[in-house]
Amino acid sequence: MLRAVRAEFIQRVSDTVLNQLLDKLLERGVFSDEEMKSARTKSTADKARDVIDSVIGKGNEASSFMISAFCQLDKCVSRELSLR
Repeated sequence: MLRAVRAEFIQRVSDTVLNQLLDKLLERGVFSDEEMKSARTKSTADKARDVIDSVIGKGNEASSFMISAFCQLDKCVSRELSLR
């Protein structure tokens, strides 16, 4: 599911939502401290690209968690991307 919306996610997600998403991914253990710190140093588009690509690479459970967290953080964009 994430792979199908990757390009649009990268274009549309805000930096504020990405930072909140990173916090949730860290809390859940999907991301390590190092991965989070590395992502936070990048521009919004590069950060979004790193986050979604890393989560996709971590499998279905990580992807499902990211989708759920993203839907909570940005109801409008997640709805427009048809994420549930």
